[in-house]
Amino acid sequence: MWVAASLAINLGLLCYFKYTNFLCDFFASLTGGTFTAMDIFLPVGISFFTFQSLSYTIDVYRKEITPLTNLLDYAFYVSFFPQLVAGPIVRARDFIPQIRRPLFVSREMFGRGIFLIVSGLFKKAVISDYISINFVERIFDNPTLYSGVENLMGVYGYALQIYCDFSGYSDMAIGIALLLGFHFNINFDSPYKSASITEFWRRWHISLSSWLRDYLYISLGGNRKGKIRQYANLIITMFLGGLWHGASWNFVFWGMLHGVALAVHKFWMGVTGRKKGERSRGIRRFFGIVITFHFVCFCWIFFRNADFSASLDMLRQIFTTFRPGLFPQLIVGYWEVFALMALGFFLHFVPDSWEHACSKAVVRLPLIGKALLLVAIVYLVIQMKSSEIQPFIYFQF
Repeated sequence: MWVAASLAINLGLLCYFKYTNFLCDFFASLTGGTFTAMDIFLPVGISFFTFQSLSYTIDVYRKEITPLTNLLDYAFYVSFFPQLVAGPIVRARDFIPQIRRPLFVSREMFGRGIFLIVSGLFKKAVISDYISINFVERIFDNPTLYSGVENLMGVYGYALQIYCDFSGYSDMAIGIALLLGFHFNINFDSPYKSASITEFWRRWHISLSSWLRDYLYISLGGNRKGKIRQYANLIITMFLGGLWHGASWNFVFWGMLHGVALAVHKFWMGVTGRKKGERSRGIRRFFGIVITFHFVCFCWIFFRNADFSASLDMLRQIFTTFRPGLFPQLIVGYWEVFALMALGFFLHFVPDSWEHACSKAVVRLPLIGKALLLVAIVYLVIQMKSSEIQPFIYFQF
């Protein structure tokens, strides 16, 4: 009873603040009526802290953690500020045990925290914001004014922008938490290295994808109810995952695309007899990465555009007015943007061992070295910043 009440309250508040106008408008369109949108203030980060609250309720119900007896501990878990407004989504069973132990920040934690803050700030403020303001926004705002090759480069740019924006925030949140003595799990693991859509969702927004898997997909029956039910569960899970991002049909369609792709990949795995977690190698993996990346980019078109007509305009430009001869001129005109895009994708695709080596190097730096590194990155951000403040993309969710 108490579990049902907790779920109803949490989901009820989320639905009221986030989906009231969307649902009323939907039903009005079905019945032919009219609807005037209500002025409902959306609390910042409601999607994230609602899922954290649900995580606590479900973990207690499943006896994976013991109930908290101190209301302040619960409030601290739900409102811990580094990840409050844009994730990562922290599980109760991972975070609450850390509240109960003495806080300690080791030299390794401090160095790792500084490295994550610096790298996150660089990804967000140097790469993501710059390519967004100076190229990506122009293309997406008026796709019909640009050729197909320009639209395609804009889509590639947005793929890098949203990755650097969101993973940059996650890195900074994890880094700040480390400086305060708390450990968060990683939220991104070089997702564009994925050779399948299933692998992509093991690497992209890991805290959300694992939450949907453990609390929604498995609760729906997972893969225990037969193949057809398994495919349906994947599509339903991703449909709701898309709706979680926002009360808009473009997010719903984006989620459905990924759900269908996951179901198709699961079916293909069964046909070919490949085992779960088995990775392709060599040329097969290379083509898998290329295909997966372009499918994800295709889906980003619908995620980024507010309406279908703009998405269709962009796709029409790409497939009917490509004009590859403009590419050299495009590179010359936007050389700073493409240099940053090349740098961003290079840093994304470097071996994981390189990142670990850089992290260890920062850990070994003396305190003055860490301070100088942070100052250097802040100076670089100031030099490259625009006159407009660019909020994090996931702040809207």
